Order: sequence, then structure tokens, then C-alpha cells
Amino acid sequence: MLLPIKLNQISKLIPSVGTGGQFKYALGDPRKVLQRLIISSIGGVLNLLLFISQSSTQTENLWLLLCVIFFLYIIWGPILESSRKNISYRKSKFFSLFDGYISDIYRTEKIESSREQSNRKGRLELIEKKRTWLIIELEDEDGYLGNISFPMEQKHSQLRIGSNIRCIVSSNNRNFDRDIYLSDAWLPNENIWVGEYPYLLRPAFKEICYIYLDKS
Repeated sequence: MLLPIKLNQISKLIPSVGTGGQFKYALGDPRKVLQRLIISSIGGVLNLLLFISQSSTQTENLWLLLCVIFFLYIIWGPILESSRKNISYRKSKFFSLFDGYISDIYRTEKIESSREQSNRKGRLELIEKKRTWLIIELEDEDGYLGNISFPMEQKHSQLRIGSNIRCIVSSNNRNFDRDIYLSDAWLPNENIWVGEYPYLLRPAFKEICYIYLDKS
């Protein structure tokens, strides 16, 4: 079942500025954090050295500003990344609340990173780091809607075919029959959230579900 949602309600569900959970996602794994830290440190130190070497007050102020910006990159970088994802999702013209069920669940392996390493014989081998992802397919009384994929965690062992699932669906087509985009999803009976990126403000989404579905 698809229930139309007003645009002003979407702004409450998916804010323009990234939330704490979205910041955590954008911050990434330790490798990504290290990359941000290196960029922040190198950029900050270089601009600090240029600031120290300048004699002009106007130029000093510029280098000092750039120095601060680079040192704070590890903070504002993830905020900017998550905000861009939110704004991109909100660009759709039409939004609906989906209430349906899981019709299928299956796994796949995704390569997270790869590197070359010498073996005992001195030959280079490609070492791949893989992670198991779950893909769940969503349906309602009108048929297949789409799928949501996400890294598998221990809590996902509770997922079952037939479980009730709810999410936000967006599209530029009023009938939602093509080019649809799914947010992260909530399974109310198990109280589990699934999805790669946490688009939704969870308390606000639960309230919307209560108003549109449970209250009636």
C-alpha cells in the first residue's frame, strides 16, 4: 500500500542537515577516517606554514581561514556528504509511505577493498576484502515494489519472508510505476531498521506510521 505524503512532512523525516546517524555513516570505516585525517592534517599544516611565512595582514587572514577549514575537514566533510545525500533524495516531486511485506531475502558478496601482496614465492597476489550483503525484496497487494540492500549484521537474522515492512518511496512519476527510490525501512513487529544509509529520522517516521496506518 502506498499512501501519499506531503512535502512539508518529508522535511521533518529527512532533514537538509545530516543527523548524528548520518554523520556516523558518512564518516566511514577506519580506513576512510584515516584518509580524512591525513587530508585534514596535511592541508592544515601547509596552510599554517604559509600563514606563519606571510607578512601581509590580508594574506595572513586568508591562510589562517584555510588552515582552520582544513583542520576541521574531518568534521565538516561527513556533514557535507550526508547533507548532499539528503538534499538529493528530497529533490523528487512525489513521496509516499509504503506499507507492505518482505517477499524474498538473499545474500551477495561485495568487494570492499583490494590490494596486491607478495606470496611466499615472491609473486603478487590480489587480496580482496569481501563483506556479505543482504538484499530484501518488497511487495504489497499491488505486486513487486523494489529492493533494499545493506551490509549484513547479527540482528538481521530476525528477518523473515512475510514480515511487515515500511519505508518512504520517492519518484518524479505520480503513479510510482518507474524510477522509484526507497529510503531505509522499518520492520515494526521486530523493531528493526534496514538499509545502507539512514535517511529517515526514526521517531518522526514512527509517528507518521502511527498517524497514517496504526491510528486508523
